[in-house]
Amino acid sequence: MPELRGRNGPLYRAIADALSEDIDAGRLGPGTRLPTHRELAERVGVTVGTVTRAYAEAEKRGLVSGEVGRGTYVRDREVPAHMPSPVDLAHDDSPVELGINAPATPEGDPASQALRRSLEELGRTPRLSELLGYQPAAGTTAHRVAGAAWAARFGLRAKPEQVVVCAGGHHAMEVALAALTRPGDTLATEALTYPGIKVLARRFQLRLQGVTLDAHGLVPEAFEAACRVGVKLLYTQPTCHNPTGAVQPEERRRKIAEVARKYGVLVLEDDAYGLLPESRPPPLASFLPEASYFIAGVSKLLTPGLRIGYLVAPARARGERLAEEVGLASLMTTPLMAEVLARWVEDGTADELVVRQRQEVGERLALTRGLLGRELPRAALAPLYHLWLGLPEGRRSEEFVAQARRNGVSVSSAELFTAGMGPVPAAVRVCIGAPRTRAQLERGLKRLREVLDAGPEPLAAIV
Repeated sequence: MPELRGRNGPLYRAIADALSEDIDAGRLGPGTRLPTHRELAERVGVTVGTVTRAYAEAEKRGLVSGEVGRGTYVRDREVPAHMPSPVDLAHDDSPVELGINAPATPEGDPASQALRRSLEELGRTPRLSELLGYQPAAGTTAHRVAGAAWAARFGLRAKPEQVVVCAGGHHAMEVALAALTRPGDTLATEALTYPGIKVLARRFQLRLQGVTLDAHGLVPEAFEAACRVGVKLLYTQPTCHNPTGAVQPEERRRKIAEVARKYGVLVLEDDAYGLLPESRPPPLASFLPEASYFIAGVSKLLTPGLRIGYLVAPARARGERLAEEVGLASLMTTPLMAEVLARWVEDGTADELVVRQRQEVGERLALTRGLLGRELPRAALAPLYHLWLGLPEGRRSEEFVAQARRNGVSVSSAELFTAGMGPVPAAVRVCIGAPRTRAQLERGLKRLREVLDAGPEPLAAIV
């Protein structure tokens, strides 16, 4: 029962303030189930709508989270509300990082070997000094040619003048939002989405609209319902969706493209993982070429430290507006790294590294299925480094993440991926690429298996 006496301002905010004070004072501990909207409305003598706004305000402050069919709970604030940072994975007694979505390092570290060769070759070329000078904001012609060739690997035909060279996929997202949206616009995403887009939506003051998804990705009918209300831009991951791993069938992509065209909605398609499966449907952008912007990923397929990503504009739009945003923010993307990747695309090194990643992810998935198989959905059969792990009945996402951390393994709460103020599913994302070795991965998966089998009671930390 919140204490509201002496509080000023709207009632919904007063309830949220009282809730915050009770949590800080320890009167409401992590995991406490709060009254339903109707129950609290009756106790306080306000409308259900007021309580709904109060809980939404509390959720925005990171105080509570709602879960499908289970109610609203006080958050465990020891569980980070942001993406985790890397931890030291060098020792057997260190925490095992399964929360960071990174590509694995195959045996022999082929990316490092390729980079060493490329830098040695560049050291002997007269072009080296040229690469240390200012370049066009969109990238040199040669680098944009490489970007068009790389986009073709994903099934997207583009001319070099449509390509803008960015400092990775996240930077490409930022450039696209800066060029295509204005404060107050509505940005639609899948109801579960990449956390980085949520951060950017806040930065650009966009209204984030989560759209229902199922085992095959974004639901076209739900997208159309959102478009009727008003959507400026759709950010979507049709291939190897993060976090669920869903892959949209071709027919569904056609339907989504038809809806976007009907309502004049722009589409930003992020294909960070699309080359890991050996076959995939055509990009959604190929069905909406006049209004689609496509991010041809690099980091998750080759190596994260090579901070290059290609942003492809519609043919008529070209890339001038996007290039302007790159120039305003950073003048240009580092030409030296763009040159390395251009060489890898041209000589086949990039394709070889993708093949090595496919092999590595296949072997790591086999290990993962052996230890976590009964909790993995069918989508986990796709060759990906991130898996959407459904929790046993009665388990909540945040509680599970906290238990796993106490048991020496890090995973990501479903709350990180929830767009808007929707309920949080009872699931976590598990990433199997971050551990440097398969032995470390196996140790982390065994610790996770112990948490799954232990039930909701807290576990003693593994030493």
